[in-house]
Amino acid sequence: MSEEGSDEIEMFVAGLVLDPASNAPIVILKDVSGETCLPIWIGLAEATAIASALKQVDLARPMTHDLLCDVVEELGGRVIKVIVAELHENTFIANIEIVVGDLVKIMDARPSDAIALAVRTNAQIVVKSAVLEQAQVTMVAVNTEDGEEEYAIAGSDDDRGKKNFANIDKEKWAEILAEMDPDDFKYKM
Repeated sequence: MSEEGSDEIEMFVAGLVLDPASNAPIVILKDVSGETCLPIWIGLAEATAIASALKQVDLARPMTHDLLCDVVEELGGRVIKVIVAELHENTFIANIEIVVGDLVKIMDARPSDAIALAVRTNAQIVVKSAVLEQAQVTMVAVNTEDGEEEYAIAGSDDDRGKKNFANIDKEKWAEILAEMDPDDFKYKM
């Protein structure tokens, strides 16, 4: 086994898209070189949490991920890294590393929640090499009819069928949230 951390690839949130087949949100992680991409299917609530942080949308009340950030900070901790550590039966497993004083605490988390926390705290996002070997895909940029650039999985049947969450403005997010129904949040993770 290699040194701790040496099998981790640093990544960033390249965007959010909708799967045209299921309308499920997908967060796209990309390595710094832009050559490696990892799509992770997530829930609508987490997609909203990630997008609102990326777009720096100010909400009247804190979302759950904002509250968690506040609690960690208030208790003297700091989120330093999130790790997409494993892939078991098509389910990603993540960890959140939190420093509290001289201690490093590692918390089990869904990748979507860990990423939502990372974008709020500017924490590093890494993916284990073994996970990338199992799940990475080639992403291509496609231009939409209105000239916007979106990401799509290379060779997919409908590269233009994905909607890019990252390009939706703050007003559109407000409309999406206002039209949501509690049934929209019923999904399997």
